[in-house]
Amino acid sequence: MPSSPSSFTTPPMPADLFALLRDRAQEPPPSLSRPLSIAGRRCGQATLAACDALRGHPGVRVEPGGLHLGEPLSQGADLDRLLASVAQTLRQADCLRGWRGELLDVHDEDGHRLGAIERAAVRPLGILTRAVHLNAWTPDGRLWIARRALNKATDPGMWDTLVGGLVATGESLELALLRECEEEAGLSPHDIRQREPMRTILRMHRRLPEGYQVEDLLVSRCVMDADARPGNRDGEVMAFDTVTPEQALAMVAAGEFTLEASLVLVDDIARNALTGKG
Repeated sequence: MPSSPSSFTTPPMPADLFALLRDRAQEPPPSLSRPLSIAGRRCGQATLAACDALRGHPGVRVEPGGLHLGEPLSQGADLDRLLASVAQTLRQADCLRGWRGELLDVHDEDGHRLGAIERAAVRPLGILTRAVHLNAWTPDGRLWIARRALNKATDPGMWDTLVGGLVATGESLELALLRECEEEAGLSPHDIRQREPMRTILRMHRRLPEGYQVEDLLVSRCVMDADARPGNRDGEVMAFDTVTPEQALAMVAAGEFTLEASLVLVDDIARNALTGKG
């Protein structure tokens, strides 16, 4: 459960808090990392450990100025096979945090899709990901929040938006959000029928122990029915609760939310203050 409301001090102003969070979400690449290109297109920032692990790998060229994968290839089965082999090599070299068995799309800097790679390999290679979130409100102006399971690889036990997850290969943003709503909160399309169009908050750049997080944060908001009750189905959430905007801001300031959730929540609360929604 969130901290007792009586323990909260006066919460910071949303705009000021968002500015601090935004600065935390814009970090330079890890030291000694190198630009990553795939099929001749720039698309990431590989850690030194990843470069060392891939040295001598077929179809890979490592040089001081960058890591180059599949230079003579173009989008297609051969490039996907190379990316699968690269992920396995990084796994064998202990460069990955876990193994998800899930594929994410690989895009170049201009947004063109090049192929797909194992989810666990995107951070060591600094590949762009897209995360969709649902910010859900109650009719009386409280926010639904979810607490991450203790077995999560990142940010275990921290508070999160009601729904949030990465867009898998071949998924549209809408389909990814609907899937995450069902898996993480047991919500059907009817439950979120009042949802607003999705929008991008910002692109994160953050150093992580395993690499570099480059991620577009996208969010949709909705007001759910008063009798709606989320229920987790994939084991990744340990609790749900509702909080007032003031409580949410104080919890963010106290570091109880993930950075991604903090950005999503504070941005929405700030917008509500301007529009009178919520």
